[in-house]
Amino acid sequence: MDPLLAWRKEFPILSHTTYMISHSLGAMPQRTAAAMQEFTDTWASRGIRAWEEGWWDLPVTTGNLIGTIIGAGEGEVVMHQNVSICQSIVTSCLDWNGKRNVLVTDGLNFPSNDYVYHGLTRQGAKIRVAESPDGMTLPTEILLDAIQDDTLLVSVSHVAFRSSYKQDLRAIVEKAHAVGAIVIADLYQSAGCVPLNVRELNVDFATGGSVKWLCGGPGAGYLYVRRDLWPKLNPVATGWMAHREPFAFAGGEIDFADDAFRFLNGTPGVPALYSARSGYQIVNEIGVEAIREKSVRQTQLLILLAEAAGFGINTPRDPEQRGGVVILKVPGGKAVVKELARREILVDYRPGAGVRIAPHFYTTDEELDQTIQAIAEIVRG
Repeated sequence: MDPLLAWRKEFPILSHTTYMISHSLGAMPQRTAAAMQEFTDTWASRGIRAWEEGWWDLPVTTGNLIGTIIGAGEGEVVMHQNVSICQSIVTSCLDWNGKRNVLVTDGLNFPSNDYVYHGLTRQGAKIRVAESPDGMTLPTEILLDAIQDDTLLVSVSHVAFRSSYKQDLRAIVEKAHAVGAIVIADLYQSAGCVPLNVRELNVDFATGGSVKWLCGGPGAGYLYVRRDLWPKLNPVATGWMAHREPFAFAGGEIDFADDAFRFLNGTPGVPALYSARSGYQIVNEIGVEAIREKSVRQTQLLILLAEAAGFGINTPRDPEQRGGVVILKVPGGKAVVKELARREILVDYRPGAGVRIAPHFYTTDEELDQTIQAIAEIVRG
């Protein structure tokens, strides 16, 4: 008996598709349609009054739902369009022209993060990459060795997108703080699937998005900033929502808000925040611990099924080092994924990694077997 399967009826796509791609785009809850109708009804009936009746505060009230998932306090998470914007806001708070000007990025980081970082070299930053020896894992000591007295910021993906390798955030934060550096953690591939508590870990910044395990759809990234850092940080990437008195419409230099609004910028994407909340609510109702327990069991079963079918694995066997995805070495992986989609089995392929398969709380064990059997049949021709 799997009590989490009771949630399957909440996700319409599961009625006709084997959905093994929640690491890329989580299935849409049916209640999201009602949420979007609420947005249009509110706009139609309340017009401009909607701003003072909730829309203005949505980046924070929606962020509170994320906060309960990642262990942040109320009012400590704000919403943005995506992680690239969040990364740019964080890095714009820092002076890259001083003696401490090194940004350490892990060799498994998502490319979009690194694009932002390498742009900082025009402002004086130096980028130090903690290289992965195999392109899939990154022994903690390699990253720790890269964090030195000249380090200003350390960027780490909690769970790597390419291999589902889970990094030791606690050790990384402790080393960074010991040398006077700060840490931004990308939680995109962990939040909603792997339990974590940003306050207990003492992470300085955390960011992520709603597209994947949170089943919140696109356009809803989030940013956590450690509360005691707020008064010390004045983002260059900013906008009128970050002002202490935004409706004074004062020109000149910004007077930052005292709360997390100081990390906002322009007008928020209200429809995306409406659509995102349903997924957060469901994850909170289930509990990440329960999701993780099932994920560990199903990813282990998936590994066993794949090995029995003769496929290599590009994912750590140790569940303590594994997120929610299993990556298979499949001949002609890109073409295999295309044929699977034709059969209504959704997975994806990443160059240099393989075929990525992700069960979630709504996945049945039978779907795991069905997916592996279909891959084996396609490969055999």
